[in-house]
Amino acid sequence: MDVFALVLCGVVALLHIYFLVLEMFLWDKPIGLKTFRLTPEKAQATKVLAANQGLYNGFLAAGLLWGIILADAGAHIRIFFLLCVVVAGLYGAATVGKKILYIQAAPAALALALTILFSI
Repeated sequence: MDVFALVLCGVVALLHIYFLVLEMFLWDKPIGLKTFRLTPEKAQATKVLAANQGLYNGFLAAGLLWGIILADAGAHIRIFFLLCVVVAGLYGAATVGKKILYIQAAPAALALALTILFSI
């Protein structure tokens, strides 16, 4: 087990907790409007969808934290959830914007590579 891989996995989990907060609680607040480039009207119309999306980000974070807590025994759990994050990031980059590739997919891909390298 490499500590750097665990730390990077923790960073990815923290990012998803941040995404949860943004999408579930701050979507229609100034920081949410600015982050997602929304008008107040669009934010209000999509608030429930964003909260649902935020909940899924919370599940990703929970899975990653579970894998971190298990340390060596959690490598396969971390690999699964990091793969989920990479796929979600790639899909988001293709459908929403390239910025998601760097914010979500790239850190997860690096954590995934390190986790595989040091655990298999």
